[in-house]
Amino acid sequence: MKSGPEAVRGPQVVRFERNEHGRDFVVGDVHGCFSALQSALDSISFSNVNDRLFCTGDLVDRGPESHLIAEWLKKPWFSSTMGNHDLMASDYALGAPTAVSNLTDHGGDWLLDLSQAEQIRVGERLRALPLTIQVETAGGSVGLVHADFPSDDWRAVEAPFSEDDRQICLWSTMRFDRVYQTGVRNVRALIHGHVTLSVPRKLGNVLFIDTGGWMPGKGHFTFVELRSLKLIRGPGPDIRFVSSRNR
Repeated sequence: MKSGPEAVRGPQVVRFERNEHGRDFVVGDVHGCFSALQSALDSISFSNVNDRLFCTGDLVDRGPESHLIAEWLKKPWFSSTMGNHDLMASDYALGAPTAVSNLTDHGGDWLLDLSQAEQIRVGERLRALPLTIQVETAGGSVGLVHADFPSDDWRAVEAPFSEDDRQICLWSTMRFDRVYQTGVRNVRALIHGHVTLSVPRKLGNVLFIDTGGWMPGKGHFTFVELRSLKLIRGPGPDIRFVSSRNR
């Protein structure tokens, strides 16, 4: 019998001190395309000794290598927030009553190829992902949340989120859809994935960087180098934020 999902729940926020020895990067949704991500990392000369990579979530589903997720989460230089696909996969793997039953609809049928023991192991690891991440840089703190943030003040992470707040972090596109330009206070920048774009977009100090690196032949991974907040297209040249959206 599968263990209940209530037994494992990730923290609301995990904080990382400044990287004194290398560079820090953030990347958008991976969706089980870890070989493509590694190629993109190689293109920017990523060092797994000194550098760190943070992801905005949606590590699994859709791509061919979601089964590698446990292996990637063991890497000391790799960390991620929880995305809505990570939550759906963990709910199914751990037997949550609200789990989506038709895995094919959201690219989660890779779970069916795993043994029950492997499903539980992956589900517990995904369930333990934090809802938000805060990374210190020389210029101030940078926040990561998968989809949206329920406040215009980053200090909201210090108080317990309501269930509605959690759903906003995992699922909402409200800030993006409304082109809401008001920045989030008390954080240098806030970085999201979730909304798939042809090019990254910036609203106030909120950055949307999922450019579909998990879409073969169509998208690419975009990295944010946190010291400078510079965008890097991998593989490819540096890019700039623009206001167009790929619908």
